[in-house]
Amino acid sequence: MRTTLRGKLLPPVLAIVFSVLLCTIALVISGDNPLDAFGAMIGQLFRGTTAVDTLNSGAVYYLAGLAVAIGFQMNLFNIGVEGQYRFAAVIAAIIGGEIVLPPGIHTLVIIIVAVVAGSFYALIPALLKVYRGVSEVISTIMLNAIAIGLIAYLVSTDAFGVQVGNNIGTRPIEESGWMPGIPFGDNGTLFGFVFVAALVGFGYWVLLNRTRFGFELKASGESPTAATAGGVDARKMIMTAMLLSGGVAGLTALPELLGRDHEYLQTSPAGYGFAGIAVALLGRNHPGGIALGAVLWAFLDKSAVSLDNVGVPQEITTIMQGAIVLSVVIAYEIVRRMELAAEQRRVGRQLGRDTSDVAAGGSV
Repeated sequence: MRTTLRGKLLPPVLAIVFSVLLCTIALVISGDNPLDAFGAMIGQLFRGTTAVDTLNSGAVYYLAGLAVAIGFQMNLFNIGVEGQYRFAAVIAAIIGGEIVLPPGIHTLVIIIVAVVAGSFYALIPALLKVYRGVSEVISTIMLNAIAIGLIAYLVSTDAFGVQVGNNIGTRPIEESGWMPGIPFGDNGTLFGFVFVAALVGFGYWVLLNRTRFGFELKASGESPTAATAGGVDARKMIMTAMLLSGGVAGLTALPELLGRDHEYLQTSPAGYGFAGIAVALLGRNHPGGIALGAVLWAFLDKSAVSLDNVGVPQEITTIMQGAIVLSVVIAYEIVRRMELAAEQRRVGRQLGRDTSDVAAGGSV
């Protein structure tokens, strides 16, 4: 139990410590005071709407991280979460803006459309993987680029876009399609989709740990050959895992779409899918770990604005995020080797005791 807990907690802790040390060195070299920089970042969390904004952004990163983690469980690198969530967001925004339904039903339809659109965009690399053996990494990278072009066309005035001030976006979603949040006065409004994200995380945990499908998914990821020998359909698992990953990816933009923006603009935020890869790695594909990684990632984003007040470039947070991604992979390998060595020592001691017992019994 202690070894398992160490294997789960130690790598991300080491990664965060290493990234802080690296940023400290970078700040010292540039002539800045690390204590002032880190103090400003922490202090920013308790100013204005930063705390609520961190949780809101954390929900977005959490959904992206879960989408990536589903693929990781099957040993699939779904780097296409970026394209899947953006494609799903624009389709959901278009349909949500074109229809008017009773409150609740309107919101539910938008959510369903986003899930279906995300799954559809993930279906393409899944089919290529299953029937043509095309690496999901290559196909999803290509589809990310295609998604950018598709979105640019769909949001243009030649298709479904409308002029919104100096910008172009989809038709605004009527209030009946919004998801209400929890207001905290001057401290901001917590997106209602934060709780939906938590439910998705709980469902992910139940799926993996309390269902036969989850067992088969993890078994296929650990050893496809052994899983196939045990009667698991590898093609079916790949298809299902990719569709689930794409469906969850489709939810990624909804916290902001339904809780704040209510339209998809050409300048809408991007990059959440790529950040989700880092968040999933940091959380080691565990829903609780992914949640902590998502909040940490969001905190670094939102607290960066405070660095200007102490004369420190905001890019220091980007350095920290990049260092976390690199060091967490190294930390996992170090801890894995430590656990392997500890297990070998334990087995060696056990064999030594058994040999001594046999020798003692023979002498009697």
